Amino acid sequence: MRALPIMIQGTQSDAGKSLAAAALCRIFAEEGWKTAPFKSQNMALNSFITADGKEIGRAQGLQAEAAGIEADTNMNPILIKPSGESSAQIVVHGKPLKTMKAGEYREDYYETGLHVITEAWKRLESSYERVVIEGAGSPAEINLNDRELVNMKVASITGAPVVLVADIDRGGVFANVVGTLQLLSEEDKERVIGIIINKFRGDITLLQPGLDWLENYTGVPVLGVLPYIEGLALEEEDSLGLGKYSGEREEADIDIAVISLPRMSNYTDIDPFVHEPDCRVRFVKKREEMGEPDIIILPGSKAVMADLAYLKENGFDEVLQSAAGKTRIIGICGGFQMMGESVTDEHHVESEVPSAEGLGLFSSLSTKLTTDKVTVRSSGTLHWKDRNLPVTGYEIHMGISSHSENSWIKKADGGVDGAVKGKTAGTYFHGLFHSDEWRFYFLNDIRKEKGLPPVERKKFQDIRESSFQRLSKVFREHIDLEKIEKKMMDFQKGVQHGKLEKKCCGNTAPE
Repeated sequence: MRALPIMIQGTQSDAGKSLAAAALCRIFAEEGWKTAPFKSQNMALNSFITADGKEIGRAQGLQAEAAGIEADTNMNPILIKPSGESSAQIVVHGKPLKTMKAGEYREDYYETGLHVITEAWKRLESSYERVVIEGAGSPAEINLNDRELVNMKVASITGAPVVLVADIDRGGVFANVVGTLQLLSEEDKERVIGIIINKFRGDITLLQPGLDWLENYTGVPVLGVLPYIEGLALEEEDSLGLGKYSGEREEADIDIAVISLPRMSNYTDIDPFVHEPDCRVRFVKKREEMGEPDIIILPGSKAVMADLAYLKENGFDEVLQSAAGKTRIIGICGGFQMMGESVTDEHHVESEVPSAEGLGLFSSLSTKLTTDKVTVRSSGTLHWKDRNLPVTGYEIHMGISSHSENSWIKKADGGVDGAVKGKTAGTYFHGLFHSDEWRFYFLNDIRKEKGLPPVERKKFQDIRESSFQRLSKVFREHIDLEKIEKKMMDFQKGVQHGKLEKKCCGNTAPE
């Protein structure tokens, strides 16, 4: 079996590639095709843990779910997790390889990376009938294209036609499309089978003259115009997606403040709150913005030492210490590590700073950053007030915490996790609030304390599945899927007949 591929590229970051790929994964699966996602190289701090405890990009986890399959590392063989201004942790097939500078990765790892990607593609190609490939940023990054591993190089390796997605919501969509196409080589331009205009608001008849002009000028068909879709319970991949957490519900009964760390990771932990009818979620960048929320969340961090210093420099340590005992404060992963008496980094895992004083919310808690990385799905029983509640989640951390406080979660494997003292708690469990029974109790307990009646809530997975269905429906209504199907078939015939070259890497470097 050889999978029929299609690739989604964008005119810029956050154009909508990830959701377009997820939509096609769902549609192909609905049509009965055994479908998988693929992103050769992903740069993101929001990651996903596979069933076998490996780390990949969160978007590929979402796309695999859309396709109704379990994600594995072949779907994202290389994950780049930025840890500083010019350095990043390189994760290969779900496990950390090393931290590299941008130039080092580009010059020294390129050939090996190309081999890793090609071998992962071969495994997917032989196991599925359709593969939806996602690019990154723009294929017209002319300063990077001689050694890129994620856009047209991958289209060439896989023999995939390309659909170009452009974001009209930011303006300049015609210039973005035309400029992108003009900067491509003739060979790469031949791979582009169509254009999707994304995030449109307004009267489509006013846009039509522009679409007609675009087709005539570029010679590339417009496959459709997607409307701006509000309220999807489908997580974002990186910080460009933070705009959806706007805190618009000014009159909400429960106010949730998330401290916006500069190196925040896996902030998708808070997504279930966004879809609760009585919750307002807002990111706080200044202590003056904190106000008097019902819940304060310290999210995960890719650089705990640096983000801890940021909190102190901006006075958040004083705000948190003042709120302790009165406001529910929840720390997750890196946020939990910061809550103690100290954090040490003797092996310089994250920085040159060997140790730092913590926020002091747990006086007996100390954390040592380690070179070994824990990546695992976890489950257990959480204790809050008078209740024991089932929870699931996943762990991604390079550190060990010890304390004499009460542990917050009894893990199913017999271990314990986190710490709790009154209304202050911390855990290594990402995805904790996706556990419905715990979230329902937690929020309704706040309502009870405020003299408000409980509200009916929906299971988050039901909301999520409804979002996949809605995404598929909108895509079917607004995109010419028959044209995509025909062009995919025609393109593949061209590859098979040698009109377009499919270039696989012959490198035999070890993975």
